[in-house]
Amino acid sequence: MNKLLITLSFLMALTLNVKAQKPVYDSILAKKLNADEYGMKMYVFVILKTGTNTSTDKTAKDKAFAGHMKNIQKMADDGKLAVAGPFEKGGNNRGIFILNVTTFEEAKALLEGDTAVKEKYLEPEFTLWYGSASLMETPEIHKKIQKSNF
Repeated sequence: MNKLLITLSFLMALTLNVKAQKPVYDSILAKKLNADEYGMKMYVFVILKTGTNTSTDKTAKDKAFAGHMKNIQKMADDGKLAVAGPFEKGGNNRGIFILNVTTFEEAKALLEGDTAVKEKYLEPEFTLWYGSASLMETPEIHKKIQKSNF
């Protein structure tokens, strides 16, 4: 009975200690990621919607979307893209970008090189979004888990 009480006391003390611990703050990483005191930063969140181009020219459409993928890679390589991806087919919302910029003007400039946007197959909708600065580590992690290119 004595051992049980000692063990329970130890576990309670350990639990309280774990709850009281502060997060481990890495000031170098926070600065690298431009994090504020909460570990957050501003991004431009882009929803890509179905555009007005309803052409059935498969060759033109394939070329436009090849350019779209090339622009995604360029934005990632330039450190301007945190996250990108498509939505399931069937709706008006086609995909998202979370861009590592703080103004709509910067976001629009990045999408000038996107041929699917330029050719109106996709229509971007821009919103400012406050999220974790850690998202900027996603592209490097992705490189380590990506087996094939699109």
